[in-house]
Amino acid sequence: MQLSNYKTSTKLVLAFIAVATIGALLGAYAIYNMKRISDADTRLYQKELMGLSYFKEANVERLKAVVGLRDAILATSQAERDNAWGRIADGRAKSQAFIEKASPLFTTEEGRRQVAQLQDVIRADQAAADGLMGRIKSSEMHADSELQQYMRANVVQPSVQLGVAMTKLSQLKESEAKAVADANTELYAGSRNVTIVLVLAGLAAGVFLGFAVSRHVTNPLAVAVGSAHRMSEGDMTVAMRVEGKDETAQLLQALENMRASLQGIVATVREDADGVATASAEIAQGNMDLSSRTESQASVLEETAASMEEISSAVKQNADSARHANQLASNAASVAVRGGEVVAQVVSTMQGINDASRKIEDITGVIDGIAFQTNILALNAAVEAARAGEQGRGFAVVASEVRNLAQRSAAAAKEIKALISDSVERVDLGARLVDQAGATMTEVVASVQRVSAIIGEIALASGEQTTGVEQVNQAIIEMDHVTQQNAALVEQAAAAAKAMQDQAASLAQAVSVFKIEAGAARQHAHNPASSRALALR
Repeated sequence: MQLSNYKTSTKLVLAFIAVATIGALLGAYAIYNMKRISDADTRLYQKELMGLSYFKEANVERLKAVVGLRDAILATSQAERDNAWGRIADGRAKSQAFIEKASPLFTTEEGRRQVAQLQDVIRADQAAADGLMGRIKSSEMHADSELQQYMRANVVQPSVQLGVAMTKLSQLKESEAKAVADANTELYAGSRNVTIVLVLAGLAAGVFLGFAVSRHVTNPLAVAVGSAHRMSEGDMTVAMRVEGKDETAQLLQALENMRASLQGIVATVREDADGVATASAEIAQGNMDLSSRTESQASVLEETAASMEEISSAVKQNADSARHANQLASNAASVAVRGGEVVAQVVSTMQGINDASRKIEDITGVIDGIAFQTNILALNAAVEAARAGEQGRGFAVVASEVRNLAQRSAAAAKEIKALISDSVERVDLGARLVDQAGATMTEVVASVQRVSAIIGEIALASGEQTTGVEQVNQAIIEMDHVTQQNAALVEQAAAAAKAMQDQAASLAQAVSVFKIEAGAARQHAHNPASSRALALR
């Protein structure tokens, strides 16, 4: 597959992956060689340099033992000789310890052979030294020629051989350390050369991939820039050839679609510019007519507002009168209620009078009965007095007087009874009239309350009517204000229509610089989706 069919992001990713892979390989190889060098340096230090250091320390301790042996020969007191024995033993022990530390570090066959020979030389040297030490212990404190001769004959030569053996091992360890250092140098040189080759290869690959990707990216961009320059100069007649499927190809295809859409849009704008100019002129004329009618409507609204002000004043006065009438009706209702209460009290009082009259009538009946009985008793007394003759004459006179009094009492009781009966009848009539008056007053109170409620409703309705009239008045005022604003807006719209007419002419003149193909407007009209897609982008 051609490289141009890949996406730009894919090409860039592949190029950077290649460069990153080369860098990773270089890094891995460098890390591997650095590990090898580190291991070699570790071996150089732990096996070669430390072995060399151990043998040097062992040689130093051996020399301390030899010096101690010399001091033992030359000692003039037992304390000096004992001190020399101690230094000899300490030097031997430390020298042997360093040799034992260094022995495992010799891994070659030659090294192990020389270490074995060194142990033989050490044993011979120690045997000679022990013989000398025995003779020293049995000799006098002063040095003599015999000890010196023995030392030169039996001790000096093994000691020299031991020094030579240890020197050889030190030299061997130095040579091995040098060999390791030389190997490290060769390893560095080889790693350096390979790293240089890989770096140059990676650089060449990066440059090649960079130029390749750049060519596949910049060439389509150059085509896009040229097309954009032509469109900026008004030339939309040159179509772009699109190859590939990557982002740059998609960009070129989008620019080609935009060129075709713009060509159709410009053609449509050319055709519509004159129509816009004509329509804007008609809109301006219509706005002028609308402005005139709006001004007339504003005048009518002003007159209506004045009339509504008068209606509002009358409604307010009516509401005030209704509230005053409501107050009067409330007062009348209160008075009627109090009158009803008084009538109820009168009815109660008349009922009490009626009851008292009936009691008086009963008492009068009792008095009449008593007078009747008294009359009978007086009559009986007169009969008895007549029977008594002369002796009962005075009693007969008294009985006659009593009878007269009883008769007058009976007559008076009858008159009182008649009067009381008439009074009772009149009281009954008055009670009935008072009951009727109470019922009438109750009806009056109810009527007054209903009238008060109706007047209250009238007052409430008048208040609501006042509020409604005020709201209508306010609405008319707002309508007047809005109408005036509409008139101003109509004037502005007329000015805007005139400006739009001028801008349409300017637009027609501006799009006249574009070069388009013939029939582009008809193609754009048949394919409006491209314009919408461009607008969405």
